[in-house]
Formats: sequence, C-alpha cells, structure tokens
Amino acid sequence: MKFRYAMVCSSNQNRSMEAHSLFKRQGFDVSSYGTGAHVKLPGPSLREPNVYEFGTPYKHMLDELRRKDPELYKRNGILPMLKRNSGVKLAPQRWQENAADGTFDVVITFEEKVFDMVIEDLHNRDHVLLKTVLVVNLEVKDNHEEAAIGARLTLDLCQEIEAVESWEESIDDIIVGFEKQHRRKLLYSISFY
Repeated sequence: MKFRYAMVCSSNQNRSMEAHSLFKRQGFDVSSYGTGAHVKLPGPSLREPNVYEFGTPYKHMLDELRRKDPELYKRNGILPMLKRNSGVKLAPQRWQENAADGTFDVVITFEEKVFDMVIEDLHNRDHVLLKTVLVVNLEVKDNHEEAAIGARLTLDLCQEIEAVESWEESIDDIIVGFEKQHRRKLLYSISFY
C-alpha cells in the first residue's frame, strides 16, 4: 500500500525538510509544511532572526543570506540547509493553507505543539470525505544532527506502517514496538478528512 505523507514542523524548515528530502529520495509521495506565521531562520543573534513569508523561494533566502554574512550562515548550517531545501521544492508552504494539496494518509510532526496545531486544524475542517488520517508526533530537537536522526526514525516508522495490511488495526502494536526499539515516545491520534 502506498500512502501520502506530510512532514510538519514549526517555522524554520529544518526537521520537516530533512524528512521530506529522505522520503523523496526513497520514492515516497511526500510533502512538507510549517505551522508558524512566518519562516524564521537564525540570524546574527536570537533577537535578530531572518524572517520570510511562506512561499518565498528557498533560492531567494539562500542568495540573501549569502550576501549578508556567508561565513556565519555556512558555519551555523543555514546555507547547506537552504541548498538542500531548494533541491527538494521551490518554497516553504504553510500547513494551514494546504487544502489544495488534497488529503494525506499519515502526517508526522516533530514537536508536540505542532502536533496539537495539526490535530486542531483537522478537527476544525469539514469532514466531508470521512477518510482517516494518522497523525504522529516524534519529538526531535531542532538541530541538523537530530533532524537527520529524526528523518531516519520517521522513515523506519512509516515503512512499518506501510508493511501491514491495515494500519488502523495494527497501529497500537507498531507504536509500542517502535518505542521499545528506539526508546522514543510517540504521540498519535487518528483524525478525518
């Protein structure tokens, strides 16, 4: 069975895009989103982030940050991240505006507050299709190393979900097995389109 996946993080395009990139290379049908009001990338200090509108091409962000301070943004991993992102898709998209993308079978989030936002958003939609969607949160620290680990763990989880005949009947066992094997706690919920 082949599912459609959505990877969702807050606003900086690291964890969801790392997973999107890995899933795309593995041939999965995958999209990625942020839930924040803007895309926020680290700047010269915590009080000076680089803020972009969703829909701003990654190439534009990359070129702008290269002009601003290439050494800083190379050292903190932002330039390589944006280069990776631009190879995956044109620009960041916001979850709340993804209605045109259709429905997903599995939505993965990487922090609990994003999980809560996705569940709330799905709950507030009109449930005209009555199609189930599995929403899973795998807590992943927001740094480049953890994003890579989180992406691989997410791939393992999704391959297990795809391997069963009915994920609705098997999800409890899949989650328990994953948590034991990887010593990572998952949150999950089933919602509808």
